[in-house]
Amino acid sequence: MSNKGPISQFILKNYKHFNAAALVDAAKGYETHLLEGGKMLVSLAGAMSTAELGISLAEMIRQDKIAIISCTGANLEEDLMNLVAHSHYERVPNYRDLTPQEEWDLLERGLNRVTDTCIPEEEAFRRLQKHVHDLWKKADDEGGRFFPHEYMYQMILSGVLEQYYEIDPKNSWMIAAAEKNIPIVVPGWEDSTMGNIFASYVIKNEIKASTMKSGIEYMVWLADWYRNNSGGKGVGFFQIGGGIAGDFPICVVPMMYQDLEWHDVPFWSYFCQISDSTTSYGSYSGAVPNEKITWGKLDINTPKFIVESDATIVAPLIFSYILGH
Repeated sequence: MSNKGPISQFILKNYKHFNAAALVDAAKGYETHLLEGGKMLVSLAGAMSTAELGISLAEMIRQDKIAIISCTGANLEEDLMNLVAHSHYERVPNYRDLTPQEEWDLLERGLNRVTDTCIPEEEAFRRLQKHVHDLWKKADDEGGRFFPHEYMYQMILSGVLEQYYEIDPKNSWMIAAAEKNIPIVVPGWEDSTMGNIFASYVIKNEIKASTMKSGIEYMVWLADWYRNNSGGKGVGFFQIGGGIAGDFPICVVPMMYQDLEWHDVPFWSYFCQISDSTTSYGSYSGAVPNEKITWGKLDINTPKFIVESDATIVAPLIFSYILGH
């Protein structure tokens, strides 16, 4: 404990029971997994980028505490939207009290609301759209094909967005990821603003759908990555929220074991989920880790943690502990 900073020491001193204790156990388990040579996949669902998780997530990436990320298309783009249009965001602390008319007024002003935060459509989407469209069109003209995150990496590393930066770039997890070139898997990318924009170009016959690599190709790529990285201590799975960002990558193990009949594939070697989804009526996001044993995803002895709380509160604390803050 002596090498830990004040945030970590506060957590260790005060978080003794219930979800607080689960948070500490999960953080210690993550740390142990890394110390023993393991790698970690982090999955991002919900609106974690708009919640500015990048403040802690980017540092985790820079310090090699994360080997690979799985995220929704929304989290991929919303980190960059915050990067280039932060001053135009509007906070609505009384969002629970808004009338339908007030919601409509926000739409009329080009403000798309995520809980208490409104994303400014014109400044955020359109600033990115022009530059990413150039990359899509170039690839289309040249017969090139890339994954959604690869186009984003190209855009970041080209420097074209630097003119718009409105936050400290060290707080953008996408910049950290691009500079480290860590792999990202983006299942269901088409369910995102950029995905909708891409589809519009396909409908207008300006770009071929095949210029964007697909979710099936992400799974094929992930199978190869997992085979090459699951030796020794293996790969852990740190899931923030539920949904496709977590469901898709965790299935790579049973897919290889059951469908390909590769019986030498190790299970995920650590599992933690931060979620406030309840286990009821077939809520997959609320499924407790033990259920994953029956699906061939986790072993009997895999360290398993579930913190049933708000990920916007829990994830930065766990990351801070692992970073020794």
